[in-house]
Order: sequence, then C-alpha cells, then structure tokens
Amino acid sequence: MSERKTVSTDRAPQAIGPYSQAIAGGGLLFLSGQIPLDPATGELVEGGITEQVTRVLDNLQAVLVAAGSGFDQVLRTTVYLTDLGDFATMNEIYGRYFGTARPARSTVQVAALPRGARVEIDVIAQA
Repeated sequence: MSERKTVSTDRAPQAIGPYSQAIAGGGLLFLSGQIPLDPATGELVEGGITEQVTRVLDNLQAVLVAAGSGFDQVLRTTVYLTDLGDFATMNEIYGRYFGTARPARSTVQVAALPRGARVEIDVIAQA
C-alpha cells in the first residue's frame, strides 16, 4: 500500500475546516477545493469573477507546486460557480492557466459557496 502524505503551503490559504490543502497517495494528488481567499489575510479577494477565478487558480498552483506538481499534471477539475453567467469569464482565465494541458472538467452551478465566494475549484493531479 502506498504512503499517504499531507501537502501544505503558506502560499495558499490555510484550511478553514477539518481538511488538508491536499493529500498525495497512490501516485495521485487530491487538492481540496480552493475559494478566492488571499493567503496573506485569509479574506475573500475584492473584485468580481475575474479577480476571484485568478486568485483560486493562483492558490491551486501554489498547492500543486508545494506537492512537486503543476497544471500540466492535472487530470481532472471540478468548477463550482454560483452563477453560470460567469462561465465564459471563468473559462477564458482557466484556459490561460492550463494552456494545452487540458484536464477533464465538470462545471456546475451551486446555490452558495463558503464565505460568499462566486467560484471554487478542486483538482486531481498526478503526484
């Protein structure tokens, strides 16, 4: 059985509940959903969907790097939006971060997210 390893970095917001930023095991890396919290303050970033998606992807990138991975190793993402009207903006920013390394993805609209965030994204990557 492979070893289970907790991944943590101060370059992304600390968990706001009883969970880890990421867990590596079995050759895979499972990142908890990130909302647009500033890692320095723990507060939701100011601005609209552009600023929120950018912060979420920066947070995910920090956790991936801490695990020795990157966006090119991501296999699957799930994007949660409180308004599917934000889809086009999210998609354009998301595409800049992933480039040609396009993972499988689901995008769903949800009624609400923690702290009033408009977007949350979780990731499964190769460890």
